[in-house]
Amino acid sequence: MGEPAFFDRMISHLRQNFKYYTGYPKDLGPSRVINFTSEREFIHLLHEGYPVVVAFTIRCNLTKHLDRVIEEAAAEFYPHVKFMRVECPKYPGFCISRQKKEYPFIEIFHTPEQAPTQGRVADSNITKYSVKVLPFNYDLSCYGFREFFKRYGIRSSDTK
Repeated sequence: MGEPAFFDRMISHLRQNFKYYTGYPKDLGPSRVINFTSEREFIHLLHEGYPVVVAFTIRCNLTKHLDRVIEEAAAEFYPHVKFMRVECPKYPGFCISRQKKEYPFIEIFHTPEQAPTQGRVADSNITKYSVKVLPFNYDLSCYGFREFFKRYGIRSSDTK
């Protein structure tokens, strides 16, 4: 048992040199995923001007893979894209307003712009914003998020 087998050397080489080798756990550091606590916090996050990826989940074994993907993507796209996880049993009002029946699902909120005021204004302290909501229907991986952002022109890094 002096020298490692070829397979062991190959796996060791993959782990050392390839950033996207998925068979080995990565050290992602502290979690960059924001846990939903209120709609007010969500709106404040939208006002920061970054795209927000929201994963609507329920806690079960089926969502463990989604949780890992969201953690990895949040670490990769931080700080240009924010990731948020909503546990729908805790916040049913927010989830039901999305009018989806299958869980988990992902939606991307982006391009908050001040909406033009039309007609009379009820309160001068109220600011209206327009936000685009896109359903995420790509591969559930960092690569899928990258391709989605590229397709819709969402800035996800410093480089264009």
